Amino acid sequence: MKQLQSKRALVTGAASGIGQAIALELARQAVHLLLADRDQAGMARTAQMAGELGVGVNTFCYDAAHPEEIVELAKFAAALPDGVDILVNNAGITYRGMTDRMEPELWQRVLDVNLYAPIRLTQELLPMLLCKPDVHILNVCSVLGLVGLPKVCAYSTSKFGLVGYTESLRSEYGVQGVGVTALCPGLVRTNLFDASIPNGYEERKKPPRWATTTPDRVAKAAVKAIRKNKARVVMEPVACLMCFAKRFMPRLLDFALHLGRRKRTEQRLAYWRRWQAEHMAYQPPSASQMPEPERRAA
Repeated sequence: MKQLQSKRALVTGAASGIGQAIALELARQAVHLLLADRDQAGMARTAQMAGELGVGVNTFCYDAAHPEEIVELAKFAAALPDGVDILVNNAGITYRGMTDRMEPELWQRVLDVNLYAPIRLTQELLPMLLCKPDVHILNVCSVLGLVGLPKVCAYSTSKFGLVGYTESLRSEYGVQGVGVTALCPGLVRTNLFDASIPNGYEERKKPPRWATTTPDRVAKAAVKAIRKNKARVVMEPVACLMCFAKRFMPRLLDFALHLGRRKRTEQRLAYWRRWQAEHMAYQPPSASQMPEPERRAA
């Protein structure tokens, strides 16, 4: 998509972070915007900043975890003059902590927001997008959708799925003129992990500044990927190094992730003892407590 001027883009998760930065970068390219987020106040700030850049802005408040609200967002987008030409699936949440301590309901919410929501929104908008000559879908994935790391299992699972969905979508509709990109940045200085679902066991720790990048740099890479119809964008040295190690030195990467294994094993044993002390151990019913088996007539 070489010509961005006067196009219209739908950006989810546009209230802050990467979504806000992408929306503003698109506005600088004279792209009209439809912003979607559940944070109305943050979305209003983004809309005001984009409007000051001279583009038209519409907003839609929705929760990506609710399929019916995704359908309403798609209907709203399709009802706009000329619909939308660019879809940026950015909304996401995360959970940081040991996987065995994560409740099933939290697993479901992470998958709903990070994976099922962009799939559902794309599915709803595909008929309209296929009728246009020049459109693009950009899915904001993550390097954690290419390399699995500890304590972000649910997040990585959702992003691995989104990367696979993006690749399949590109192979299926690229011949029909639909551009599709998987944007896989490394760690970004946003409130994603600060606002992660609390696990009640560990304090949140911010990654070192040298290992992170800014939302503005991610936004510039996103707009460049849309212009050049790039299949996948992995940016920043740490993310590129992780992908290189996984592809060409998988044993070395696996060894690095297992450093300190004995220490972690001791920590797990200590946690198990605390868990046993806090919870009643399971007591199997005695034979006298077992229900009588049903007897059916032959």
